[in-house]
Amino acid sequence: MITPAAAETLQLWLASRSALGGASENTIRAYQADLIDFLSFMTEHKGEAQGLNALKTIRVPDMRAWMARTRSTEVGARSLARKLSAVKSFFRWLSEREGFDATAVLSTRSPKFQRKLPRPLAADAAKAVIDTIELQHENPWISARDVAVVTLLYGCGLRISEALCLNGSDAPLPSVLRILGKGDKERVVPVIDAAREAVDVYLSLCPYPMNADAPLFRGARGGRLSPRVVSGAMQATRMQLGLPATATPHAMRHSFATHLLEAGGDLRAIQELLGHASLSTTQAYTAVDTARLMEVYNKTHPKA
Repeated sequence: MITPAAAETLQLWLASRSALGGASENTIRAYQADLIDFLSFMTEHKGEAQGLNALKTIRVPDMRAWMARTRSTEVGARSLARKLSAVKSFFRWLSEREGFDATAVLSTRSPKFQRKLPRPLAADAAKAVIDTIELQHENPWISARDVAVVTLLYGCGLRISEALCLNGSDAPLPSVLRILGKGDKERVVPVIDAAREAVDVYLSLCPYPMNADAPLFRGARGGRLSPRVVSGAMQATRMQLGLPATATPHAMRHSFATHLLEAGGDLRAIQELLGHASLSTTQAYTAVDTARLMEVYNKTHPKA
């Protein structure tokens, strides 16, 4: 499938993406899987193991054949675009390292797809989630824990993984948190009073000792709280409130960003708070804001 020299080169590229590009472990695994799939296809398509010399001979028809085969396996346009991006990144690095022309790969057009807009909750729905999630468990400390988690997601715009990575050393919560996000990128996030108070209530009820290196949010047996448990509490809450399936823990982060934008927040500042590497990612929230504005316009304008 791939020669030892090519395999070693692939590992060097992955290591460089991790060390210099700041890619997360999940991203590195995805890159590796995408490249292995690509190289497996090329081995079958060209009838030979893919070594460094073979990789230098890939042409436009080869790329078209790979994309056609990938689409035939019911891979969506968005996923194919991600795979192509990984392949291009590898070949851009490889061509600079080995000194060959990779135009055939680098010029391959990415398939067009409709970018998914974030699906935030309305402000009253987000508040209802915080008020209702405590009803999903009879144990007071677990109820307080769930309230504290979703309040952090909505009040500070944290990813669920970021909230659940907090430790006892982070408590009591300060006025600002230093969060290590995707790609090990650090950002400073202000902590609103409501989030700090919710965590304080949880800590006063939690039966487990809060050592500096212990997880801040505990599961029922004392280990680090699993994202699946929070998702389960959110699912029960949204069913109780009649909210759509898009009302997930991550939707609370979307709601944080959208409601800040609606209140006149600066897009660059919101980008920093969310920890987005690219402003274009944050700009998706302007599309949400515009879509809501047009919905109100079409419902209320006398000429509509």
